[in-house]
Amino acid sequence: MRILAGILLALLSFLGSTVPPAGTGTAPSARLDGWQWPVEPALVIEAYRSPAHRYGPGHRGIDIAAPQGSRIAAPAAGVVAFAGDVAGRPLVTIDHGAGLVTTLEPVAPTVPVGALVRAGDSVGTAAAGGHVAPGAVHFGVRENGDYINPMVLLGVVPRAVLLPCC
Repeated sequence: MRILAGILLALLSFLGSTVPPAGTGTAPSARLDGWQWPVEPALVIEAYRSPAHRYGPGHRGIDIAAPQGSRIAAPAAGVVAFAGDVAGRPLVTIDHGAGLVTTLEPVAPTVPVGALVRAGDSVGTAAAGGHVAPGAVHFGVRENGDYINPMVLLGVVPRAVLLPCC
């Protein structure tokens, strides 16, 4: 299932398809726990690629088209844990509780550390720098310290459910 989801995401990324917002009839209608795209409309230009092991190569998030100066929104409610520069690139990190933490970069923050944000609240503007292509923002999510595919939280990729055997 994970491989199939990865192939589908790679295909969508390759085609440059716009992922519609929930409720349009072409994507799952329910986002999990109020999660939403940090940029709308969402055009995924590089998909999540899970590394084979914790330190292996991969792409630990998704890159979304966002022209410099575009409004960047909190993908879910939380507390701003970091807002500033790391290694010369501006970013915003939000702690959503329950072990979920998102990082958006390059994003010039417009919120201070400690600010409470709701899903959809503006947290900054798309900037330049970092490892993404110009005109894009990287959206990464960690769950209990491990990177996960943000598309799962947005309701675009269904969660895998393991059934008991025998």
